[in-house]
Amino acid sequence: MLLGLLGGFTFILVEVAKKWDDLLTFSAFRRYALGAIVGYIYHIGYSTWTLPDSIMCFISGYMGVHFINALVRRYDEFK
Repeated sequence: MLLGLLGGFTFILVEVAKKWDDLLTFSAFRRYALGAIVGYIYHIGYSTWTLPDSIMCFISGYMGVHFINALVRRYDEFK
């Protein structure tokens, strides 16, 4: 879960934030929470505490929110 949270934080820090106040917006906290959830789900489903699996938990927290957003958009299209 912590690695997913760090992945979400890294995404905001690298891709989104133009200034320090951007780290405290609602969309940033949404990214942190979803990154932690996706990292936790990946850890529960697919991994153990080894280095490659820990890196994948971080990456799933970094990029996993795009997957969730795509699912939500597709759900809205099929309504």
